[in-house]
Amino acid sequence: MLFRLPLILSLGVSCAGAQSLEDVLTSNSQLTSLVNALEEFPDLLEELNSAQNITVLAPDNAAFAALASTPAGQAAASDPSLLEAVLEYHVISGTYLASDIPATGAFVPTLLTNASYTNVTGGQRVEGINTDGSVTFFSGGKAESDVSQADITFDGGVVHIIDSVLTIPANITATAQAAGLTTLANALIQTNLLETVNVLPDLTVFAPTNAAFAAINSTVGNLTNTQLAGVLEYHVINGTVGYSTLLTNGETISTLDNGLNVTITLPGSGAVKVNQANVVIPDVLVANGVVHVIDR
Repeated sequence: MLFRLPLILSLGVSCAGAQSLEDVLTSNSQLTSLVNALEEFPDLLEELNSAQNITVLAPDNAAFAALASTPAGQAAASDPSLLEAVLEYHVISGTYLASDIPATGAFVPTLLTNASYTNVTGGQRVEGINTDGSVTFFSGGKAESDVSQADITFDGGVVHIIDSVLTIPANITATAQAAGLTTLANALIQTNLLETVNVLPDLTVFAPTNAAFAAINSTVGNLTNTQLAGVLEYHVINGTVGYSTLLTNGETISTLDNGLNVTITLPGSGAVKVNQANVVIPDVLVANGVVHVIDR
């Protein structure tokens, strides 16, 4: 296997007296909306109260109020399964104090495993980054949630209060369209690769920008659909989720294009190259893996 999923460390957290997760949440006036949402799912709440070694990212009341006015919030309000999935996505497997989140980033698995919303082995990930002591979590579409209050311990782990609700990562096609990668999205439709990239588990996709496609338009325009499909498949890694923190310098990775390899180069200062292309937007989480946007 080319990449190894992150090792989740079991970190000891001491608590002064036993407090359940529910005790901690209900005693905090900032979290009444979260408590109300969890109470709609008694089995999930019971599971979390008895769980050990978890980290809960707890959106405050303002975060839920902001979500309510959005299409995503309205969808969750009318679909109990989606709301439960959103709540599960806020629970990380493993206990992470703010100081345990590295400056280089960590992609940690959550309790979201429902196949209707994710197809990542071990649970959908959320990315945490510590910048000079301030922790931010990134979810679907690179949505940012800042930790406003960290390290509230309970007998099963730790709670961090965050200022916005995490976004469940969408499928690759929807993500490409939302990111303005319209040429890629149209090419996937044209070549009938939509279902392949949206359904296969554990994918890494190197997604060219519209400008990258435009630069080779004279070539792409003369390709048959079969040839164009081969070009697109060369941008897809099947079976491994290559978060940037797991990529290694000089690594060669087999693609969907008949096993042809791409080569990863790490020039320094966090930069990543795939063959001669630069990664311009790394680590866009999607339902079945990760997308890196490239410039050629």
